[in-house]
Amino acid sequence: MKKALFLSNAGTTFPVNIRIVQYLAYQVAKTEQIIGIFVPLKRKSMKSINLFSLLIFTTLSVFLFNGCTKEAGEGGTSTITGKVLVYDFDASFQAVVDTYPLVDEDVYIIYGDDNSTYNDNYKTSYDGTFEFKFLQKGKYKLFAYSKDSTGAAAGNLNSNSPKIAKFAEVEITSNGSVVTSPTIIVLDNNY
Repeated sequence: MKKALFLSNAGTTFPVNIRIVQYLAYQVAKTEQIIGIFVPLKRKSMKSINLFSLLIFTTLSVFLFNGCTKEAGEGGTSTITGKVLVYDFDASFQAVVDTYPLVDEDVYIIYGDDNSTYNDNYKTSYDGTFEFKFLQKGKYKLFAYSKDSTGAAAGNLNSNSPKIAKFAEVEITSNGSVVTSPTIIVLDNNY
């Protein structure tokens, strides 16, 4: 078996299998990084090979365990589905007059726990359903806007009252799954 000598930047040498050297040289050339100089080697040194193996194992461990963590967001194989319902109240928000699906309105999604700005939105269908596709494993917040009923009982509600977000939280725990969100209920008072 042919051997080669790896000369590191620190001036130390490590005898290694020529195939490993060729593979590493290819990887180095691909990433345009210079690691060392390769020259033929005639003697064997088990201690040097073990040291080099430890170096490779440590480097691979860092890449495998730290470099490949993915967070909630796009780029996965999972889907979140759900539905938005409207509870339509009387003018003073005292009694529900009707319930129906929220049609052609936006539902928003926030990726992860630490974010308060929405990352994507989707218009509800004719039956109030929505879906967000191609998501990674992780936690998500969904929301739709509702009329604010604060002050309705005291008669302080006006038609220009601000809208508030109504949230639902979901978690995708496995790739390729379809997770159904709790129903998001928004309030209105068209009567």
